[in-house]
Amino acid sequence: MTSSPGALAGRVLCAAALSLSAAAHADDHYPARPITLVVPFAPGGNIDTTARIISAELGRQLGQSVVVENRAGAGGVIGATYVARAKPDGYTLLLGNSGPNAVANAVSKRVPYDGVSSFTPISPITTNPSVLTTSTKVPARDFKGFQQYAQSREKGVTVGIAGYGSYTHLVAALINDKGGLKATIVPYKGTGPAATDLMGQQLDAMVDQITTAAPLVRDGRVKAVAQTGEQRSPLLPDVPTMAEQGHPELTSIIYTGLFGPAGMPADVTAKLAAAMDKVRGNDAVRQRFKEIGADVSTVSNAQFPDYVRADAQRWALAAQQAHVSVDE
Repeated sequence: MTSSPGALAGRVLCAAALSLSAAAHADDHYPARPITLVVPFAPGGNIDTTARIISAELGRQLGQSVVVENRAGAGGVIGATYVARAKPDGYTLLLGNSGPNAVANAVSKRVPYDGVSSFTPISPITTNPSVLTTSTKVPARDFKGFQQYAQSREKGVTVGIAGYGSYTHLVAALINDKGGLKATIVPYKGTGPAATDLMGQQLDAMVDQITTAAPLVRDGRVKAVAQTGEQRSPLLPDVPTMAEQGHPELTSIIYTGLFGPAGMPADVTAKLAAAMDKVRGNDAVRQRFKEIGADVSTVSNAQFPDYVRADAQRWALAAQQAHVSVDE
């Protein structure tokens, strides 16, 4: 028996509808396998710790394991490049931050991705301030006192940083430029060697992450004259912010956030963002962040793409004004 054209068309439409329904049903099953969360830094640092704090709870919210994978090197560029080139299906994610997503492009034209357009911003996680510490020989208790000390010296002061072209380099350059320090910025290969010279009074000051600086301050091995967050960190509650000391323009925060490759499906991105809302609201997670001196971000998922873009623009301008480039 021959089917009429109308009946045939009906069966085709029905088959198409079933196919679309099956596809939608398949999307509903994301994630169907474990997710890899790439940390572009070595194990043990703040970014790695952040990833490990969120991974178990994110996996619980999604009903799949989230496996942390460290791909360190080149200031976060190696790991970020890996994610930027990954299939945008939601199974390879990046624990990004101001380093690989802003500073890398600010200080080099050779980075093989764009920290903004090469990624899908999913959700903010934390913000972390830096801290300006000084040697115990420096006769200053606050930032104004340090300014006066720097200006009274013929050659100014020396300020150590964890690496040329790093986030701390740009923060130090910003403080030097807008804070009038007349400083010589001294790059080191890592935080440890710089902190050692600061404690040995071979440096006048250092810009450091508050997590690593706080124990040294509490032990009296260095002094802290200012922190750069929007509010005081519980790790150093007696140290005022730059804004409190009359310098809101020196507020500098490094953020962490969850990213995927550019071009991720909107429904997958939305599912991850919704899960991250629950992760950030978890009391145990918030307590762990508090212990490492990080604040849970108050930026919404909807605001996050604009936040990432503004952060990149800010550090690009800072690098340009300070003439910081790793390409030269």
